[in-house]
Amino acid sequence: MRARDSQLDARERQARPERVAERSVVVGKPGNSGGAKGPQFKEDVRSGDSPESGVSLVPPATVEKLQKTLHAKAKGFSHYRFYTLYDKICRADVLEYAYRIGRANGGAAGVDGQTFEDIEAYGREPWLKELAEELRERRYCPEAVRRVHIPKPGQPGKTRPLGIPTVKTRVVMTAAMLVLGPIFEPDLQPEQYAYRPDRGALDAVRHVHRLLKTRHWEVIDADLSGYFDSIPHSALLKSVARRISDRRVLRLIKMWLHAPVEETDVRGYCRRTTRNKDEGRGCPQGAPISPLLANLYMRRFILGWKTLGHEQRLQAKIVNYADDFVICCRGSAAQAMAAMRAMMSGLKLTINEQKTHICRLPDESFDFLGYTLGRCYSPQTGFRFIGQRPSNKKIRSLCERIGEATSASTCSKDVAEIVKRLNVMLQGWANYFRLGPVSKAYRLATNHARQRLRQWLCRKHEQRGMGYTRYPDSYLHAELGLVQLRLVDRNVPWAPA
Repeated sequence: MRARDSQLDARERQARPERVAERSVVVGKPGNSGGAKGPQFKEDVRSGDSPESGVSLVPPATVEKLQKTLHAKAKGFSHYRFYTLYDKICRADVLEYAYRIGRANGGAAGVDGQTFEDIEAYGREPWLKELAEELRERRYCPEAVRRVHIPKPGQPGKTRPLGIPTVKTRVVMTAAMLVLGPIFEPDLQPEQYAYRPDRGALDAVRHVHRLLKTRHWEVIDADLSGYFDSIPHSALLKSVARRISDRRVLRLIKMWLHAPVEETDVRGYCRRTTRNKDEGRGCPQGAPISPLLANLYMRRFILGWKTLGHEQRLQAKIVNYADDFVICCRGSAAQAMAAMRAMMSGLKLTINEQKTHICRLPDESFDFLGYTLGRCYSPQTGFRFIGQRPSNKKIRSLCERIGEATSASTCSKDVAEIVKRLNVMLQGWANYFRLGPVSKAYRLATNHARQRLRQWLCRKHEQRGMGYTRYPDSYLHAELGLVQLRLVDRNVPWAPA
């Protein structure tokens, strides 16, 4: 055992600097966009049916100037409180840009049934003008949030609550985000990676991997139960008021937190509750303002962890993404776990005891943001190293989605439409899962897509057999245009294990 440990130490000293690994795909046809990040404060939107979708919306020059001015002031004066912000949320250019972001993101209607299409039919300009007047005259009052439950990926039978505000409220929330985001951005801790400009989930995974390379091999894989539903309003508003003294803005946020929730039960009856207001806790997950508020409250934990000396004394470092976080330790995980429990109790947050545990590398591994981090093996040499790879759970989830896209109910569709859907799935998945040794995962995903497409073609044309002879790989890729996930290099970031 001692010989093995000394060998590991020797290899650790020889570890190379981290590099991006077996890199993302690349597909056998053009048009594969990389996951490049835009400049600061550019708003990313999801793809959809909107003519503005699938792009990163660049703010108007006036909005960009406002954001940069607010950010510079907040960064230069860490204790400065902003006292006139409400008028900026009501500005026509801010509301118009917030509307474009909301329309590009799409989404379902709220409790009033109004959609962006309805607003376009009514007239965008008069609708925004009326909204601005409603805000200035303090007549705006948010309606109830429509709550739906969406299935959790890879967890059959389990759902996640999602709050859907009305379109009007989403536009006002987005306008508030455009103004408040640049103010709070300098205050967020470097360990926080969610919903921030020039940061993302892959950066969080890389951060964890860098800690593992420095032998932070005892990892607390933590999970919070209903984080968004548990955030206490009083403490959260104190975090906001530390920077914002404009009572109109604070009142606006308080109204959003206290908004009733409307939900349809299994019998089809609508129930409206005021749980958030009655219990003084909860933030609707899915609302545009929720990511900022969630980050602000999580900041209390991360900053407190450092201020109380846990990070330095226990050599325990936090990496956080939204409500997911891990604590990477160097031999002090039990003490760090006790300290974390005490702090979460003080913050009135609940730890999921079933999912929270200590993982000791290199013999064990853990999942974080879709990746499994732990011992990996080089496919060429069999060399062991500590790295990250796509988790089996995410690979299964992708295969299930491919199966749904090629089910018997889709046989009436055109083959080009099916191939297009498969390509979007494969490319999007590979653009995220591009760190570490990914060749095995890419091979599994590509082979599964080939097999399902062959079965679909045989079913559509009422042909027997599996279709290997009629539809070889060359036909699927060259003729039909199915993408093939493959690698362009083999530089794997590693630490010996």
